Amino acid sequence: MNTFSTMNKSDVILHAFDWPYLDIATHAKTISSLGYKTVLVSPPMKSLKHKDGTQWWQRYQPQDYRVIDNQLGNTTEFFNMVKALGEYDVWVYVDVVFNHMANESWYRPDLQYPGQKDMLNYLQNWEEYQEQLLFGDLREPLFTDDDFVEAFGIEDWKDRWQVQNGRITGGEDDPGLPTLKDSDHVIEQQQRYIKALKGMGVRGFRIDAAKHMTLEHLKKVWTPDIVDDVHIFGEIITDGGATKEEYELFLQPYLEQTRLSAYDFPLFNTVYEAFQPDGSLESLVNPYSLGQALSKPRAITFAITHDIPNNDVFQELILSEEDEWLAYAYILGRDGGVPLIYTDLNPSDIRNKQGQPRWKNSWKDPRMTQMIAFHNLVHGEVMTPILSDKDCLVFSRGSKGLVAINKGRKKLQVNIDWESDVVNLIDNEPYGVQQGELTFTLQPKSCVMMVDKGLLSVDDTLSLKNNAVEKVPGQSTSCMVRQI
Repeated sequence: MNTFSTMNKSDVILHAFDWPYLDIATHAKTISSLGYKTVLVSPPMKSLKHKDGTQWWQRYQPQDYRVIDNQLGNTTEFFNMVKALGEYDVWVYVDVVFNHMANESWYRPDLQYPGQKDMLNYLQNWEEYQEQLLFGDLREPLFTDDDFVEAFGIEDWKDRWQVQNGRITGGEDDPGLPTLKDSDHVIEQQQRYIKALKGMGVRGFRIDAAKHMTLEHLKKVWTPDIVDDVHIFGEIITDGGATKEEYELFLQPYLEQTRLSAYDFPLFNTVYEAFQPDGSLESLVNPYSLGQALSKPRAITFAITHDIPNNDVFQELILSEEDEWLAYAYILGRDGGVPLIYTDLNPSDIRNKQGQPRWKNSWKDPRMTQMIAFHNLVHGEVMTPILSDKDCLVFSRGSKGLVAINKGRKKLQVNIDWESDVVNLIDNEPYGVQQGELTFTLQPKSCVMMVDKGLLSVDDTLSLKNNAVEKVPGQSTSCMVRQI
């Protein structure tokens, strides 16, 4: 299948979840050629390493900010990855964990970070760690007991004070993750870390567990000089939009009191419900107008995030394979928000219908490549709804593009007024306008993402399937869909 993604790149983020830095660097050219603008990587901090490997969640339990030293690589490998991606005009965003430090209560009672064992390792391998240093003095601890709030586990997850001051725990017997204060010392270390990464070329930051941080803490860290020229978005998990209690408790105050972006969980929940058997695609026409999506400039949009397959409590939110692809057609077809594409190395061991790790190679699946191509080609064009009902959604992107989604189990024929010949990027099929009308078929559980044929290069056009076309001017003013 031919791909058109190399023609331009807009804003699509590849979330290379828990990928080693060397692997990302190796794939730099491919990542760029498939149309991705940015790669989001797991937290580049010091965290637990083991010769037999560690679980992904260990990356979210920091031991130190001053060196990058974890199972995914070290400071040198991270910097080389940033350079390798930069050679292909791909930006790097990083996950940062500022709410808490690692739970090491299983082997020590104190709250010094890094612990004495790690501090001794620094001294014994001094030259090696000085080469990996981002900032600071490794002869002194980063944090001590005075930098943490009083320990207690969160019990009521609808109590804002508990959620933003208590510890995230795994149950009654788990002391949990030590929660940092928003003291001057903590803020200074977090800002020094951000500045060091910016100095290495990092262009954006994902704030892990932002829901658990007070707004005062967030505003002290992400000051105007820090946020200048970088993209920052928080992870604030909610179960819906403006009508939900979690939205009002956590996401709404964050949006009102900061200028930072956020994961669009309201939109995700809208999409998830729309693709259920009793859901309707009509809800996807303009969810923002109903408080069921974030404003376009501040939204990070997605069909799945790393928490959903890798935490038992969220796995019920995994869409079927068919519906996830249709959800991506919507996410990458609509205007507004920055789309995030998830891929991993299969920590959940969830498999697709072919028995392969479900998200390991989805980032370079030909369907994904063509959807990204559509997004990049029509980026900035206005989205205009044309038709919507329970199972079918059709909308245009200016005069350049057309998206149609059929989530139902019946074949549909679509007749629409249109002005120019188009190509369905999903299968490289060209369609000609006949007397001002475009006609195409939507198979069950399928979509089309069509662009004006004139947007494609001569070489791209020559590779298309050999369909006869006849161009007759028309206007995109009406649409008819019928079952066939």
